Amino acid sequence: MAIQREISVKLANSPGTLSRVSQLLGAERINVLAMSIDASGHLRMVVDNPLHAANTLREQHYNVEEREVLYTVMPNEPGSLSRALRLLGDAGINIEYAYASGIDRIPMVGLVIGVPDAQKAAYVAGI
Repeated sequence: MAIQREISVKLANSPGTLSRVSQLLGAERINVLAMSIDASGHLRMVVDNPLHAANTLREQHYNVEEREVLYTVMPNEPGSLSRALRLLGDAGINIEYAYASGIDRIPMVGLVIGVPDAQKAAYVAGI
């Protein structure tokens, strides 16, 4: 597992808002590695260039929040998720949220794990 920077923005729950963000990032050649959006419009994402993404969104008047999260790529097979989560649980790390990006029959999955302190979690879990 590695530590990555997660970008979060609050979007209106209306047609086209997520599309506008994705178009904006795509036009800047920013690749979204994993993302999650809930019904309230809270968008979380890990991108290949978080500094550029955050600045691009701020220039367009989005209220951007950033935090460190754990990010790992793991085999897309039964038991992989359990092994990764057990490592954190055994180290006493609470998981606040998680989301993944994967495709059926593709061998790898990207997993984002939100924890209270990513640096401490990485150290305590030995990752």
